[in-house]
Amino acid sequence: MSSKYQYNDFYSLILHQGKTIPNDIALILDSKKIKYIELLEQIDAMAGYLESIGISQGDRVSLFLRNSIEFIVSIFAINKIGAISVPINTFLKASELEYIIINCDCKILIASSIYEDTIDKIPTKDDILNFIIWEGKVELSDERNCSFDITLNKKLSTFHIEQSLDDIFTILYTSGTTGKPKGAMLSNKNIFSNIISGVERLEITNRDRSILFLPMFHSFTFTIGLLLPIYKGASNVIIQSIRPFSNIFKQALIHKVTIFISIPDIYNALAKTKLPWYFMWFNSIRVFISGASPLHGKIINELQNKFKNIPLLEGYGLSEASPAISINPLQRQKLSSVGLPLDNYKVKIVDAKKNELPLKSIGEVIVFGDNVMQGYWKDESTTELTIINGWLLTGDLGYIDEDGYLFIIDRKKDIIISKGINIYPREVEDMINSFDGVLVSALIGEKNREYGEIPIAYIELDEGVKSIDNSKLKKYLRENLADYKLPKNIHIIDKIPKNAMGKILKRALKEILI
Repeated sequence: MSSKYQYNDFYSLILHQGKTIPNDIALILDSKKIKYIELLEQIDAMAGYLESIGISQGDRVSLFLRNSIEFIVSIFAINKIGAISVPINTFLKASELEYIIINCDCKILIASSIYEDTIDKIPTKDDILNFIIWEGKVELSDERNCSFDITLNKKLSTFHIEQSLDDIFTILYTSGTTGKPKGAMLSNKNIFSNIISGVERLEITNRDRSILFLPMFHSFTFTIGLLLPIYKGASNVIIQSIRPFSNIFKQALIHKVTIFISIPDIYNALAKTKLPWYFMWFNSIRVFISGASPLHGKIINELQNKFKNIPLLEGYGLSEASPAISINPLQRQKLSSVGLPLDNYKVKIVDAKKNELPLKSIGEVIVFGDNVMQGYWKDESTTELTIINGWLLTGDLGYIDEDGYLFIIDRKKDIIISKGINIYPREVEDMINSFDGVLVSALIGEKNREYGEIPIAYIELDEGVKSIDNSKLKKYLRENLADYKLPKNIHIIDKIPKNAMGKILKRALKEILI
């Protein structure tokens, strides 16, 4: 084992914590507190049960679970017996869920009963699902269904199948913004690498408490929100639903949360919400962390004005990179930057021929390090196009400044080419978003015989705002943007489509134009 890595697999991590800090609190859910030794006991019982029903090394076990203690027990139990966990986006419909279950050759499904209707609608459910373990209240219809509580009560034991750092720990499916989801195979080393780098950058200690209200199935929450605190023997405060919104802050206050991990949509709401004075005075938050999608300058300024002594750190990553690539340091943040690459990772900006570009030149962001995935599950051809000589091609465009800070400009596939000139949507969107009354915008390209493409803007208004003055918005944009970047049409719609983590689904907007 490399001296950099203390553990070969994740069960070894939880075994160490259970033995060395048995009475420290690992998980908090409402009034329930789970100590590390209690968590280890549940994991051991679950692993024993999984082995008893035929799950063995290399098998895929899919999770369709809400944020829960059961989710955390499952991923460690699956790892103990050398199987592979496959967390699935719980926002998916039945046919989308079916695709992933079939694609990963899922052996069994562990699911929350609140998603029973979705699972029942899977067209080939009886053919592809041999066994379901249910979290929550559910009527067990036959021997192919079992309650999670039963698995723990049986207290079956099993041996730890020790793994290598390069063995696959999990398969995380991409959000599928450009077609069918692809399964990023992430090894023990991939995730540990990300955790170790994150601990150093964020200065995490065992006294920290992280709040978990973003979906655990997402790579950002999975690694940075969930596993990173456990690695340091810290505590996770689990929130099962973001509604009511006030409950997040209530739990953060009651349980003395120190690390607040979220996405731009939540920070935007937080900046606008009138919080009670006692929250402002007595909260224990020492750092805000934002990921999953770009954080607009307007939100950063509003939040920093509200919480003057709490840094807001924007980071950048993708599932294929386990997921974090860079994050702003605590000591020095740069507005609009996603920070410095994490220690031990190399980041380059390259042209179309993969030649490295000078500082401040815009090109594709590529990354090299122990965080780069093993490849896409059952998709060697796409893997070969995505990882070249160990370098992960992110598909994002950006530049690096003279201090080494990374700035993301846009997705490569989202660039609009009008009369041969590149238009970067994010630049235009940032300007539209800074206009009073606008919550969020999205710029897409519409095919045009004369121009090739023309920019079209979609706008969602702030809550409570009925309308905005279109002529004033256009004047504002003309004063701040070159003419070729100006949207040819502006459409105000009720809701801009987004995925579970708040990332705008431009493909859905383009379908409106077809």
